Amino acid sequence: MTAATLAGLIGAALVGLGLYGLIVKPQPLRKILAFNLLGSGVFLMFGIMARKGAAAGFPADPVPQAMVITGIVVAFSASALAIALLLRLFQETGRTSLRPTAPPPKPPADGADT
Repeated sequence: MTAATLAGLIGAALVGLGLYGLIVKPQPLRKILAFNLLGSGVFLMFGIMARKGAAAGFPADPVPQAMVITGIVVAFSASALAIALLLRLFQETGRTSLRPTAPPPKPPADGADT
């Protein structure tokens, strides 16, 4: 197994773990972290595919590297914005979820307690 194949498998594992975290975890901060994990796996796989193309004899192309670097910057900015919004939500409401808390149970309407 070559280093490029191992890195590609690790990238696929990161994508899988990120998808699992996005689907299963209900907490917003964990969803942000899972999204970052998914993005890291995609960037790694994209870089490995570009490297494999250069190793196969295709001419060197700087576009994949530029796209990965741009993607990393955009992902960092989006993560910072999401965490800032989550902190603001916590400051305003005291919780980190947009779902309201469950209302208190209503007393029975038949008058049995009176």
